[in-house]
Amino acid sequence: MSAMFDDMMTGLDEVEAFLAGEKAGYKVSLPAEIDVKSIRQRLDMTQARFAEVFGFSLDAVKHWEGGRRTPEAAARAFLKVIAKNPGAVLTALHPATAARKRLQATRAPTKRSRRTSPGGGKHPVRVRNGARGRVTAQAK
Repeated sequence: MSAMFDDMMTGLDEVEAFLAGEKAGYKVSLPAEIDVKSIRQRLDMTQARFAEVFGFSLDAVKHWEGGRRTPEAAARAFLKVIAKNPGAVLTALHPATAARKRLQATRAPTKRSRRTSPGGGKHPVRVRNGARGRVTAQAK
């Protein structure tokens, strides 16, 4: 059988053993190194913005990218999740912002029309605004 199939069967056997109570836990395998700079650049963020949005210190991001330090295991796991699904991380960390964006996405786009003079000229028509009868020029 293929190596991929063997890995899948091993994983399924581990899940079955865990559910049966035969195995106490699960060990996550993390990469020894992670390319923080490529993750950040793929998200089109500056170092400062990346640190602010995901809760890292700016110095840590600079040191990781410069190769002076390696992220700890928990940070590597978090960075891997950011790399795989940044939207989910942003939704979890900033729920108010995510909800506002979802709301904006569900609204129907509004169509703005621009009135021009009857002859099709370039000057906007002056219209009466409200009950007071103020005359205003529409913005371009």
